[in-house]
Amino acid sequence: MADPTYTPPAVWSADTTSGGRFASINRPTAGAREDKALPRGDNPFQLYSLATPNGVKVTIMLEELIEKGHAGAEYDAYTINIGEGVQFTSGFVDVNPNSKIPAMVDASGEKDVRVFESGAILVHLAEKFGEFLPTDPAARAETLSWLFWQVGTGPFIGGGFGHFYAYAPEKYEYPINRYAMETKRIFDVANQQLAKTQFLAGDEYTIADMANFPWLAPFFAGTIYNDAKTFLSIDEYENVARWAREIAKRPGVQRGRLVNKVWGDEDQQLLERHSPADFDGKNLDFTF
Repeated sequence: MADPTYTPPAVWSADTTSGGRFASINRPTAGAREDKALPRGDNPFQLYSLATPNGVKVTIMLEELIEKGHAGAEYDAYTINIGEGVQFTSGFVDVNPNSKIPAMVDASGEKDVRVFESGAILVHLAEKFGEFLPTDPAARAETLSWLFWQVGTGPFIGGGFGHFYAYAPEKYEYPINRYAMETKRIFDVANQQLAKTQFLAGDEYTIADMANFPWLAPFFAGTIYNDAKTFLSIDEYENVARWAREIAKRPGVQRGRLVNKVWGDEDQQLLERHSPADFDGKNLDFTF
């Protein structure tokens, strides 16, 4: 049990271990730890990811583009098992020096383009295909504001609430209360906005919704951070629930949330994705 009276030293030591679920791979340094190339397919886009909320943002976007008839958005998706440290191999670090999923290579042009950070990937794809990001200046600004609102709030939900409530080796009241309060405030921001609009940035479905959906919807489904749905009284955010249920019915969303998923029922897992046929026989239903 950690000491609740802990006083930080003048200089933090890299020998300090944090404990918890990811203690074996967490280090205060960047860069490759193993020389290993990434697999590569024949499609225009190569995605290296895992079906965490940040990973699902991108697979939803790619599947939504394909749903709209953009054959040029076909992609190969390879699972990066972050629990095993695959994100620290040389091939992955070459695509994302920050060693976080998702990371993507746009191989559709004469020269490969690497894109990392989920928000950047969404903007890259939206601009490339002219979809899900309005061109009207005001609407574009609103969409980007809600997109980067999610980018800014995600760490409070995942690294904050999720970590201390579900993953930390010991439970402490202060950090759980601190991040539970902030997570509920985030839901309230979205709930008040969605009382006025169909989607987050207005009446048009955009990359802002794709970014926020994988973070907020699982709370209503009760599939994230143990019993967080009950603990945070999530059902009281009725406008967010309406929005989440509407988006969950979209075919592109139903497919995208399965890509690079390695847990749960086998018929809702897809370790690699190379063509639409890979979804044959999969259970795409996502109702809550």
